[in-house]
Amino acid sequence: MSTMHAVRAHSRGGPEQLVYEEVPRPEPGPGEVLVAVKAASMTPTELTWSATWTHSLDGSGPERTPIIPSHEFSGVVAASGVEVESPAEGAAVYGLIPFNRDGAAAEYVALPAHVLAAKPASVDHDQAAALPLAALSAWQALVDHADLQAGQRVLVQGGAGGVGIYVVQLAAGLGARVSATAAAADLEFVKGLGAEQVIDYAHDRFEEHVRDVDVVVDLVGGATQSRSWSVLKPGGVLVSLVTPPDQHEAARHGVRGLYFIVEPDRDALHSIAELVDDGRLKPVLDRVLPLTETRSGYEALETAKRRGKIVIHVAD
Repeated sequence: MSTMHAVRAHSRGGPEQLVYEEVPRPEPGPGEVLVAVKAASMTPTELTWSATWTHSLDGSGPERTPIIPSHEFSGVVAASGVEVESPAEGAAVYGLIPFNRDGAAAEYVALPAHVLAAKPASVDHDQAAALPLAALSAWQALVDHADLQAGQRVLVQGGAGGVGIYVVQLAAGLGARVSATAAAADLEFVKGLGAEQVIDYAHDRFEEHVRDVDVVVDLVGGATQSRSWSVLKPGGVLVSLVTPPDQHEAARHGVRGLYFIVEPDRDALHSIAELVDDGRLKPVLDRVLPLTETRSGYEALETAKRRGKIVIHVAD
């Protein structure tokens, strides 16, 4: 079989550029595997990223069109390139595809073997595909950058968002005491994820309810980030996935301020899978669409309020 069905964009733009079509099936190169995609999921801003459209993560270099979106996936290894010892053909895997490569809104995807991990055994492919980017973002924020310890206090700014729902769960699962901000309609939902305290950001100032926090995970930016310095204890850390924190403010408050962009990480995916299988981390899906409706999913990301990931079901 030399062709497959995929969703592609032939020029830069938004969801209006996406078309479902028959395209050449990729072949795995050295160090790569070919995965038969079972499910993929989409990220709201990925069609605006420079890396989506070029060969480099910083957006430099020639255009890389047509492109296939959706960089989170779950599937089964169909073939291996040379120099690949694992995962074996037939293995169920999930992962985050580097952003400057074609994604998984397709029946097959070729990608580096080292970014794959065994799929959590307790969930199906649709659920597993909802995890990689958001759960890795949460893991890297809390574990890699904040060095979170059991018993510490965490404030999650934006606890009901796509990444926030995993930051809340993971922090609670690692033994932290979790506070979060959310809209009024999401208060009980975020409490159900493991937050001890949830603050309605539209009606209450979080500074009046939270203090002496060890870690702030900022998923909002702007004035919310600026106001977050005051709730940190000396030696604490603010980790942002939105905008780089003001280092002068960090120094003035005797804390650290960090910004990062999520990266593929096999070891972290293994740890995340263990947490899922232990029942301490649950995928959250807003809806599941067939591959043919990928465009409508990206349109919904721009217009509709949702909880959790929009997932593309590619194959049974």
